[in-house]
Parts: sequence; C-alpha cells; structure tokens
Amino acid sequence: METLGSLSRRRGAPGPGSRPPKSGGLARHLELRAAQLRALALACMMLAQTALAQAASKERVLYNFQRPDGLGPSASLIFDSAGNLYGTTYEGGAYRLYGTAFQLTPGSGGSRSESVLHSFSDSPDAAYPEASLLMDASGNLYGTSLSGGDGQCIGGCGAIFELSYGADGNRSESVIHSFNGTDGWAPTGNLIMDSTGTLYGTTSFGGAHMAGTVFQLAQGPNGTWSETVLYDFQRNGRDGVGPCSGLIFDRAGNLYGTTYNGGPYGKGTVFELKPRSNGKWTEVVLHSFDGHDGAYLLAGLTLDSAGNLYGVCPNHGPHWRGTVFELTHGRDDRWTESILYDFPTFSSGAGPVGDLIWDATGSLYGATARGGDAKPCQGGCGTVFKLSPSGNGAWTETVLYRFNGQDGNLPQAGLIWDATGNLYGTTYYGGTYDSGTAFELTP
Repeated sequence: METLGSLSRRRGAPGPGSRPPKSGGLARHLELRAAQLRALALACMMLAQTALAQAASKERVLYNFQRPDGLGPSASLIFDSAGNLYGTTYEGGAYRLYGTAFQLTPGSGGSRSESVLHSFSDSPDAAYPEASLLMDASGNLYGTSLSGGDGQCIGGCGAIFELSYGADGNRSESVIHSFNGTDGWAPTGNLIMDSTGTLYGTTSFGGAHMAGTVFQLAQGPNGTWSETVLYDFQRNGRDGVGPCSGLIFDRAGNLYGTTYNGGPYGKGTVFELKPRSNGKWTEVVLHSFDGHDGAYLLAGLTLDSAGNLYGVCPNHGPHWRGTVFELTHGRDDRWTESILYDFPTFSSGAGPVGDLIWDATGSLYGATARGGDAKPCQGGCGTVFKLSPSGNGAWTETVLYRFNGQDGNLPQAGLIWDATGNLYGTTYYGGTYDSGTAFELTP
C-alpha cells in the first residue's frame, strides 16, 4: 500500500521541492488531511484474495496531466453545453505549486485538448483548489481554494474565485471573497447556487468555534460580493465538526451536508440547515456515525425523488473498507440510516469517494480510491462501481472498471454523465506522468 508520507506530499503536505510547512490555517488543514489519509489507509487494511467479475466497460484516458498544466486533479468535472469539460488541479501550473483551472475541448476521434484557464499564484490569489467548479447561466465559473486570499491566516484562510469572460472572449480570474478565519477557514467543498445567483458552501475550519462554517455569498447591485455565515459548527460532543464537502438543496430550500468528524462518536455526521422567516438558519444533526456504519465523511450527499439522502463513508464499516449509506425521511421529520453496501472484498473496492450519481433505472454510481486489482498499485489503483437495487432493500454491486496505474490511480472525486450515457471522472495519480488523468468510461 502506498505510504502515508507519499500520499500526504501529493494531498497537501509539502515534500521535497515544495514550499515549507505553514502554521496557522494551512497547517491545521494539513493535520486534518493527514488524519483523513490515515483513516483511508485503515479502510484498505483487509485485503481479499478472490477477484470479482467486472462489467465490460471500456476506459479511455482523455488527458494525462503534468506539472506545467496541473498536478493532481482531485475534483469532479463539469460540462458546458458545447461539450467542453472543466475542472481543477490541486497543484502544478505556471507557478508549479498552487494549482490550476482547466478546460478540455473535444477534438477529432474523441480526443481532447487541454488549456489552462488560470494558474493560481497564492496570496492574495487563490491557492490549492480541491473542489469542482460551478458554472452559471452566463458561462462564468466559480470555485473554492483551501488556501490563498488576503485573510489574516498565514498563507491565507482560503478564497472564493470567479473565472469570467472578458471583452476579448477570454476568461479572467478574480477573488470575490477572502476568508479571514472568523468567517471560515479552508473551504474544500464545491459551491452551489440558488435561483437568485447566491452561492452557498462550507469551510473545514474557522468560525466562532473553529469547527467550520456554512456560508452564503450574495452579489450586490454594484457587483461586489458579501458573505454571511449561516452556521458555526460547535465542538460540543453532539454537533458535527469539519465539513469538507459541498451542500445540496431539497425542493423546500433546506440545505444538507456532511462533516468529517464530530458527533457523539467523533466520526462524522449528516446535518440539515432549515431557513427561518427571520433570515436565520436552524441546524439539525440527522445522523451521527459510530464506525460500524462508516466514519470520516469527505463527500457530499445525493437526493432521490422521495427526499431520501445517499452518501459514502470512505472508512470503517463492518469490513473496514467504507460504506454506502441511505438516510430515509420518515414521519415526524425523523431520519433512519441504513448501510446499502459494505465493500466485502478488496477486489470490490475500498474507500468510496465523491458524490454518488443516479441513472434512469435507479442505480447509483461512484468510485473508490483504492481496491480493485492489487498488483499494479500497492493497495489497488481504485475502481468505478455501480449499485443496483435487487429487491427487499438489498443492493448488488458491479465493478465497472479497475484502474491499473497507467490509466489512472487513486480517484478522489465522483463521476458525471454525458448525454449518451458515458461516465467521466479524474484520478489524482497515474497516467503517463503519474500526475493524474481525466478519463471516460463507456458501457
């Protein structure tokens, strides 16, 4: 299995040739990332000897990343109406360290050409983007970065950036909000937007109790953006601590999300934020994980048409390889959690990551960071999987693809569909330069 040290160097902690460790907000974030990686390693401890059948899916590497154009894509991709793909890399770019925003343009024969939309350059610019981008109706892109900005933290407390079209048709980047610690620290999740153009997101640290925040960012008539903290998480043994992922809305305007740890067992929570008539929001912890049903949530949630929630835990569970769970919305606004799938063998995958997505038949799709075939990568290079309901509440897993290192290694994010039913995603390692890939998976 890959060592914690080697993973940490590519997932936040500086290694040889990188900038020195920082104190303050980034150091706190790196401590969290180290803990996440240790927990992910636990999810891959128990290896299985028997390989499972794999569906006949075909994978194609759309792009092999290298330092000048980005290192380590750790977020999901998004499409525009013309079929272009957009994403971020955690490191690399013109300044080598701070990451990029990129576009993949379709070419002949299914090929893709990459262009760097922006190379991040650290404070006062954004730095180290981990989350996927958001596109508004005008084609402007928005994203978060765990570091950078002009806040009071050493290295910056993190930022929200916009990539907007200029008069020349090219995109220009601007930081539309810099966190200051009090209003949040280290945003690592993706943004969402409501019908008024207001943005919503989370920060992993900061806030009134240094346990993370949920925030709102609204644009005023003069074009400037103002931030409001909707909720400060508390270190009280009940509330969640450290939200690392983005949020989702339900049809009633309630927000849902996850926290990495906190709750009575210290292993993470699912929470809901309900808007009140006075403009305030009320938080409710819907479920606290105890380890048996999973632990240390990094990904966000997915809704079904009945309002039930679905997500993944990358760690713990009965076989210590992570779980896929459901939270069912019942009477009296009560929620009941159940494990939909517990990865039983190493070949079936280990450490599920990213938000789940649906197909038209009611099956769920996702990725695991590890597992699959143990031979090419220590601990396995990761998988793409499908979960199909098989009656009586049971779900059946099909491994759609096992990465082999040359075509990708260590996926960190969820998948997206195109209009014809192909899947797209990224891997943090692997490919020609071992700097990550963007891939397509066809049935």
